[in-house]
Amino acid sequence: MILRVTQFGEPILREKGAPVTEFNDELKEFASNMLDTMYDEEGIGLAAQQVNVAKQIFVMDMQLGDRPVDFFYEFDGKTPPLDLIMPLVVVNPEITTKEPKAPYEEGCLSFPGIRGEVVRDTYVEMKFQDVEGNPHFVKCDGLFARVILHENDHLQGVLFVDHMTPQTLRPLQTRIKKLKRATRDWLKKYG
Repeated sequence: MILRVTQFGEPILREKGAPVTEFNDELKEFASNMLDTMYDEEGIGLAAQQVNVAKQIFVMDMQLGDRPVDFFYEFDGKTPPLDLIMPLVVVNPEITTKEPKAPYEEGCLSFPGIRGEVVRDTYVEMKFQDVEGNPHFVKCDGLFARVILHENDHLQGVLFVDHMTPQTLRPLQTRIKKLKRATRDWLKKYG
């Protein structure tokens, strides 16, 4: 089932997600709906807050079609083909990052049409659980790490625009304010 993607200006996007404590069919269905929504929106990651749920869960898929895999990754100490671990459902992540940092142009499904350069750490180690509650450990760099950091930020109520420099943010302000007004109008009508 396709879920509605929350837009910038909706309070849920600033809420820290609660830990997931029940690993049941409801969680599996929610994760499946998140994946359907992410694919429908042509994204590579989606956090629970982006579908109006303040929980510690996000989904991602690093299978990038014809684009080459130009990142390192290990999943539970091995490097299986991506199609064996993707799509990935990440529950209750615990993340460690390491320098160096690098810029990259990011977008966000909650900010349609808005992209900007964000500087992030380039290496991530993440402990997490799957929808069954099983523990896993991922090490990665490059775009894989960036997607994890972007989606994990959502779980903490942090948005990619919060990481942008004033120079990057300035030319985007008009579009961001327009989106926030449209969201406010939508909330008045439907919220």
